[in-house]
Amino acid sequence: MAGPEEAGTPTRASGPGPEPWDFRLVAPGCPLRVAWEPAAGRHPLPHTDNALHSPLVPVTTAQGSQAEAKRHTAWETTLLQPSAPAPVMAPWPPFGFHLLLPPLLLLCPLPSLPCSGSHHFSAPNTTFNHLALAPGRGTLYVGAVNRLFQLSPELQLEVMAATGPIVDSPDCVPFRDLAECPQARLTDNANQLLLVSSRAQELVACGQVRQGVCEKRHLEDVATVLYQAEDPGDGQFVAANTPGVATVGLVVPLPDRDLLLVARGLAGKLSAGVPPLSVRQLAGPQPFSSEGLGRLVVGDFSDYNNSYVAAFANAHFAYFVFRRRGSRAQAEYRSYVARVCLGDANLYSYVEVPLACQGQGLIQAAFLTPGSLLGVFAAGLSGAHEALCTFPLAELDSSMERARRLCYTAGGRGPSGTEEATVEYGVTSRCVTLPPDSPESYPCGDEHTPSPIAGRRALEAQPLLRVRQPMSAVAALQVDGHTIAFLGDTQGQLHKVFVNSSQGQVYHSQQVGPPGAAISPDLLVDSSGSHLYVLTAQQVTRVPVAACPQFPDCPSCLQARDPLCGWCILQGRCTQKGRCPRAAQPRQWLWSYKEDSRCLRVQSLQPAQQPRQEQGQVTLSVLWLPTLAEDEYFHCAFGDYDSLAHVQGPHVACVTPPEDQVPRNPPGTDHVTLHLALMFEDVAVATTNFSFYDCSTVQALEVAAPCHTCVSSPWRCHWCPQSSRCVHGEHCPEGERTVYSTQEEAIQARGPGACPQVEGLAGPHLVPVGWDIGLALHVRNLQYFRGLPASYNCWLELPGELRRLPASLQETAGDRDRDGGTGLIHCRAQQFHPSTSQWELPVPIYVTRGETQRLDNALTLHVTLYDCTVGHPDCSHCQAANGSLGCLWCGDSQPGCRYERLCPPGAVQLLCPKPSIEAIEPLTGPTEGGLALTILGSDLGRTFADVRDAVSVAGRPCSPDPSHYHTSARIVCVTSPAPSGTTGPVQVAIKNRPPGVSAQHFTYQDPILLSLSPQWGPQAGGTRLTIHGQHLQTGGNISAFVGGQACPILEPMCPEAIVCRTMPQAMPGEAAVLVVFGHAERKLLTSPFRYTANPRLLAAEPNVSFRGGGRLIRVRGTSLDAVWQPLLSVWLEAEVEVKALGDSNPRRTCGAPAADPQSCVRLAGGLLQCSTICSVNSSSLLLCRSPAVPDGAHPKRVFFALDNVHVDFASASGGQGFQYQPNPHLAPLSREGPSRPYRLKPGHVLDVEGKGLNLGISKEEVRVHIGDGECLVKTLTLTHLYCEPPPRAPQAANGSSALPQFVVQMGNVRLALGPVQYEAEPTLPAFPVEAQVGLGMGAAVLIAAVLLLTLMYRHKSKQALRDYQKVLVQLENLETGVGDQCRKEFTDLMTEMTDLSSDLEASGIPFLDYRTYAERAFFPGHGGCPPQPKLQGPGEEGHRATVCQALTQLSNLLNSKLFLLTLIHTLEEQPSFSQRDRCHVASLLSLALHGKLEYLTDIMKTLLGDLAAHYVHKNPKLMLRRTETMVEKLLTNWLSICLYTFLREVAGEPLYMLFRAIQYQVDKGPVDAVTGGAEVQRVPARVLDTDTITQVKEKVLDQVYKGTPFSQRPSVYTLDLEWRSGLAGHLTLSDEDLTSVTQNHWKRLNTLQHYKVPDGATVGLIPQLHSGGAVSRSLAQSCPSGENVPMLEEGEEGGMRLWHLVKATEEPEGTKVRRSSLRERERERARAKAIPEIYLTRLLSMKGTLQKFVDDTFQAILSMNRPVPLAVKYLFDFLDELAEKHDIEDPETLHIWKTNSLLLRFWVKALKNPQLIFDVHVSDNVDAILAVIAQTFIDACTISEHKVGRDSPVNKLLYAREIPRYKQMVEKYYSDIRHSSPASYQEMNSALAELSGNYTSAPHCLEALQELYNHIHKYYDQIISALEEDPLGQKMQLACRLQQIVALVENKVTDL
Repeated sequence: MAGPEEAGTPTRASGPGPEPWDFRLVAPGCPLRVAWEPAAGRHPLPHTDNALHSPLVPVTTAQGSQAEAKRHTAWETTLLQPSAPAPVMAPWPPFGFHLLLPPLLLLCPLPSLPCSGSHHFSAPNTTFNHLALAPGRGTLYVGAVNRLFQLSPELQLEVMAATGPIVDSPDCVPFRDLAECPQARLTDNANQLLLVSSRAQELVACGQVRQGVCEKRHLEDVATVLYQAEDPGDGQFVAANTPGVATVGLVVPLPDRDLLLVARGLAGKLSAGVPPLSVRQLAGPQPFSSEGLGRLVVGDFSDYNNSYVAAFANAHFAYFVFRRRGSRAQAEYRSYVARVCLGDANLYSYVEVPLACQGQGLIQAAFLTPGSLLGVFAAGLSGAHEALCTFPLAELDSSMERARRLCYTAGGRGPSGTEEATVEYGVTSRCVTLPPDSPESYPCGDEHTPSPIAGRRALEAQPLLRVRQPMSAVAALQVDGHTIAFLGDTQGQLHKVFVNSSQGQVYHSQQVGPPGAAISPDLLVDSSGSHLYVLTAQQVTRVPVAACPQFPDCPSCLQARDPLCGWCILQGRCTQKGRCPRAAQPRQWLWSYKEDSRCLRVQSLQPAQQPRQEQGQVTLSVLWLPTLAEDEYFHCAFGDYDSLAHVQGPHVACVTPPEDQVPRNPPGTDHVTLHLALMFEDVAVATTNFSFYDCSTVQALEVAAPCHTCVSSPWRCHWCPQSSRCVHGEHCPEGERTVYSTQEEAIQARGPGACPQVEGLAGPHLVPVGWDIGLALHVRNLQYFRGLPASYNCWLELPGELRRLPASLQETAGDRDRDGGTGLIHCRAQQFHPSTSQWELPVPIYVTRGETQRLDNALTLHVTLYDCTVGHPDCSHCQAANGSLGCLWCGDSQPGCRYERLCPPGAVQLLCPKPSIEAIEPLTGPTEGGLALTILGSDLGRTFADVRDAVSVAGRPCSPDPSHYHTSARIVCVTSPAPSGTTGPVQVAIKNRPPGVSAQHFTYQDPILLSLSPQWGPQAGGTRLTIHGQHLQTGGNISAFVGGQACPILEPMCPEAIVCRTMPQAMPGEAAVLVVFGHAERKLLTSPFRYTANPRLLAAEPNVSFRGGGRLIRVRGTSLDAVWQPLLSVWLEAEVEVKALGDSNPRRTCGAPAADPQSCVRLAGGLLQCSTICSVNSSSLLLCRSPAVPDGAHPKRVFFALDNVHVDFASASGGQGFQYQPNPHLAPLSREGPSRPYRLKPGHVLDVEGKGLNLGISKEEVRVHIGDGECLVKTLTLTHLYCEPPPRAPQAANGSSALPQFVVQMGNVRLALGPVQYEAEPTLPAFPVEAQVGLGMGAAVLIAAVLLLTLMYRHKSKQALRDYQKVLVQLENLETGVGDQCRKEFTDLMTEMTDLSSDLEASGIPFLDYRTYAERAFFPGHGGCPPQPKLQGPGEEGHRATVCQALTQLSNLLNSKLFLLTLIHTLEEQPSFSQRDRCHVASLLSLALHGKLEYLTDIMKTLLGDLAAHYVHKNPKLMLRRTETMVEKLLTNWLSICLYTFLREVAGEPLYMLFRAIQYQVDKGPVDAVTGGAEVQRVPARVLDTDTITQVKEKVLDQVYKGTPFSQRPSVYTLDLEWRSGLAGHLTLSDEDLTSVTQNHWKRLNTLQHYKVPDGATVGLIPQLHSGGAVSRSLAQSCPSGENVPMLEEGEEGGMRLWHLVKATEEPEGTKVRRSSLRERERERARAKAIPEIYLTRLLSMKGTLQKFVDDTFQAILSMNRPVPLAVKYLFDFLDELAEKHDIEDPETLHIWKTNSLLLRFWVKALKNPQLIFDVHVSDNVDAILAVIAQTFIDACTISEHKVGRDSPVNKLLYAREIPRYKQMVEKYYSDIRHSSPASYQEMNSALAELSGNYTSAPHCLEALQELYNHIHKYYDQIISALEEDPLGQKMQLACRLQQIVALVENKVTDL
């Protein structure tokens, strides 16, 4: 093939056939090839429509152009397409499949993916399956659905090859022509196995299509296919053909060749002949063939369904880890590991032993390290954690060698004689006794050694690590003698584990894949051990094994506890040990798991700091410093300055930088701190901080005490007083005297105490405002300034001003000669007038020497300026001030409080004026006194002593309280007792002053309590209690109590009434009311308050209203009259601001009635609360109006506020929340507009159109008015309102309009729809008589015909409208009556069912045992009985064993899938093989294969696939509609088996309760014993007087044997009913006797009424002494029972006919059956439709009463709120696969399939026939009702719209409203199943295996096989011909085996 002309252009291939295309697309840094190769010389099939749904890029490859394509480095900007449509090419065209490729841009992922060099790779819309790594090259290969990817080690895409989808079917072997497999469809090709063969440089890839055949591709270019099997045989079927079944494999390099070891699970489709483990050749003429090589032979694949986890190999052995269930003796699954020798091509060396991780479940993933096998195990039954276990390889090999030795030499028996080894997989080989040296002589087995060997003793291990997340992958790496495990979980997280001796520790976890995406078991470590490749279904990720570089320093490196990382000291980084050059030397590499590993740090520093002006030496102490070579050295780095380090042991000496190399201090600080690092080359070995300080900046840090700050700083700084400088060094320069630093301990003049300083004020610190006063301050340590001239100044920091006061120094006498330097500073006197007037103002003060040289303040110094005028408003306040301040009351022209020296001498006022009383409160008090009276005023004394005995109230002394006395302004005194009515002013008389008298008078009064309202309230409190009385507003401190509990008083307080709200009380009962007035108590003894039980709400309806509110809500409960003002409230959440209509706490006024709660108030949390007041109708009924909801608000909670009892509406209404519906909309009456009048004709019904009319109201609640008249509402629907107007025109309501308005009132919603004008009869025109006659005569002829037609039409229309409206009214009345009847009957029924539930707790539901249930389900037409053995004749016992042997062989032959399918197809093809035969044979097969349900399920699925293929070409919707084929009956039986547990645990109880409820309803009314008809007659007794004697016996038996299954009860026909009536003796009652009433050949059955048995009579059931009577019968329980016989058969005894309640038609029954004329049939049909009203109401009430039980049953069947049974999910998934396989996209078809397969096939039968599930008897009446319910269920399962018409059946009319809701339930049921997690093949097999044991020890299996043999023998020739024509059947010799069976049986087929 020639190379391409230019990049991106298609190239044509030479040779015959259609021209293929080659297309290449290349990107910079991301070389990309897309290739698809056909086999040479093969012609493709024509493409189908299915293959054209996606862009097609069919390509071929050219060897010469591949390298050229990879050299391209530029994108092609054009996409060239072939000029002519080319057929789709396929790699295997002979087998008829087609390929689809997605658009090419998908092949190079987005920039964030591999093309940009990131560590992720993904491809859109592609699912990854497997990952493989080429050793040495590092290239990765990803096997995906329909794709193979070749990636570079950095995950850049190199080559992509497409592998599908192709046209295939799992049910077909690879085919050449589509005609060979008509069911083939376009199928995705998931990669099942991906292996690398290094020797041949080949990639082995096996997909799921074509029965799992493999292909070989080139390692350097996966687009190049090296080998494909053109016509693969069954020996080349390698991988499982189902994606959910795992396949594992190994490429084993032998000296002369490579072999392929493959292990796979059972896929279930054409895989029964593929062994679980096989050896296959990779080279030679037939690669992948197992011909001549070893295969693990399995006797029964269904018994040994191995689920493989992983495969590994070391130098000597290959290991396979898997899970399996053993033979039938071992039903549970266990974990195993198997081993074979690498050179053993025949699998003679196969040995397996169980693995067990203590307390855990099955193994989920595994990995082999050089010394151990790591396994991840699922959580056990008692735990919730998965675990990691390790099995030492030596112990594992030893365990296998022990099993091999025991099986070789000891027959598998251990020393104790127990079996420790055996030969598994159902083969004929057994453990033997060979010579003892046989294991050594044959280390890998031989032909004569037993195989395959299975050890019985499990190899156990303790968990190394337990984790919560489910794990899906494990890998491990050994580095430096340590094992690191990598765990991948099902949520996309990767966990790194350090495996240390006997435990594991997770040291790092990270999210690798998308959240929720499980990590694939293909967890690969690259050859260098540096990276890990993680695969999920969506992406491949490259993860570093060790993330050492991400730890920047030594502490984080060691704290990470990563065993692969350590701190390389001299490199200064976190590295793996192998990357640290000197790691082997001591103290060079620090490891976190080594105890003495410590990061290097500077232990000490000498000196710790240094002046920045000096350069000196620093010594560092560093322990464990590594040793350097002779030519290497350390150096110190002070920031950017380096100096050489001198090391002596742990001490390192360095020189500090000069001043110009030290950075400046940061602003506001006195030092700079630099990073000091001990360096090796450019690596910091140890670091610390070093500070350089500057003393000259220290003094600025504290202005008030610069010397103190200098000498007490952490640095070595000294103070120079004369120059006011802070310096470093030894002392101050130029001989200046020095105050030394605190750190100079040997010098006396050091520290803050030696500083020149101001110690404090010499005089008082109080300074009056406005008066000249001098200040003096103590100073010391001024000796430093002696002899130096200087001036001093005082400085005061006034608000807004810094004032200087010149000062002088006065040295203290006697101190001149000592060096103390103490003295006084005198500040010049001066007045102060601060800018702000304050009583006291602290002002800071300090002293300077000169203008700027400040002396330290030893303490915080300040003087206090005070102003006498502030805070002293009157004389008493002024005189009460501190006497030391000198404040006096100055009585001049401007009286006030002033400093004594500022008041003229003559104006000083020593005595204050008389007290002034401004107000007293309260104005009243109790006669007992003890009231705290508050007196407010001025000049009320300077001290409490002034007023102690100075107060009187109304002439009575009042004792002041010192704790509440406020100088001059307030007196609080306690009143004395006084008679009621005493009144007078308050007087305060202070000595030496005239008394002060109040203008207000105080009155003594006696409060009286008279009554309560209300007198009772709920125990929860909250009652608004009003206490009526006189003089209740007495005193100011009033409190109320009810029964010892405080009753908070609500404002305001009134003289005649106190309102308070009660608090909760512990118990109901009476409680005394007490009111406390100060210290006086008043108790209401005549009428105590009574706490009642809290109200309980039992029902509230209706539960819906319009947003406008106003709908009447009826609330039923108990103790409702205990609530004084019940409320119905709603909390609203407003999206927009909604205006509240009131306050949450409205205030009331005295004398006014209590205000009603506002309709809407704003709550504290931002919610809006709207309420309405309910009226208390009685103790059991509240009537509430629904609150209106403003627009823009959403209801959050609707509740009843019953004082303190708040009940949600949902709790009161039985769980139904209250709903608000949008307000209704009504159209104006007149189409011309709302203002135009509507012309109403007399006699017409008004029809008003609208929307949402009945959503929030009923017809009875709507009020319609026309003016002042009412329009009676007849019908209300969603969109129409019909009302009957008044016959005469009413008057306008408001009188303002001439026409009455039409107004609709719906609760609070008022809608005015316009005026109404009544049309009057037309009056005669005022024409002359002649003109009228002429006009009439002229027009009469013209309009006669028109008038006649019009009159006829109008008459008919009016009549129809009137009839329709009449029917509507009748139906509404009927519905109301039926509703009341339903409620009553439902209450009775619920009482009965409650009693039944209690009975069932003791006896249980009478379920049939599984055996009986299965037999009734399999053989319903035979009375539920299986085939019975035929009696054998004499002398036939000898042949019995031969027949049994033949039937056993037949059972084995049925295990051949090919034989069974051929048998079924052949039988169904026979014309004489009836539908009944098909169902019978299917049930026989179900019985014979019950022990192998997995196999039966596989057969059923295969047959269902064939059935679907058959119906797809006809009408798919007809599939499974009836039971016409064997597979449909098999499906019915399979569902019966799988759903038995669901029936018992879930659906059985509601179904049984429904049956019993129906039975109870039927038994309530009389039932005609002859016709079976039921009538309604209500009698208050368990037994009706209209019952026949047989019916009475049945009801009595039901009561006596209430908990006993029906089959264990005596028959009603074996007992007599005996009436025991006192003196009359005992009378035996019967249906017929001599007293029976006979008339005209009619005999009436006797009833209780006939015998006049009274109420309460005593009857007994006694054994029947004789069998007779016209109506007795026998209910034989033997099988088969045939059809049920009617309870009373019409008989012709002597010409007599029987009747009970009504006489049957005169015509005999037989005549009815024979009558067939069309007219008669129509008459019968019309008669059946004519339902009398009494029956209609009975139907409606029966339906309403049973509604709850019907709903419960349907909800249980449809798995509402519970998981769906596994079998249902599995079946529906299979039907979905069938639909997808056959390209059925119509959802209706799939809905019909699922409905026909489950709901109509199984559940309808269960609904109609409870006797198939329970041990009960179903009467004809109950059966008829069940049929109606079952038909309703059928209607709910249909997709077609449910339409009801006049001719609809009664059941459709009954459930017309419910069927749409049931349809929604069915749709949700299907939707939930579709979206639930898929049911896996393994889960279903496990469940089926458990079910297989249910039908244990079935004695009927041989009988079933015998019956089956009869059918086979009948069509023997046809079956033999079909088997001989099948090639595969010939190979398996199926016909021969069947002939052998027939030869054994011969003519004795019926003998056993």
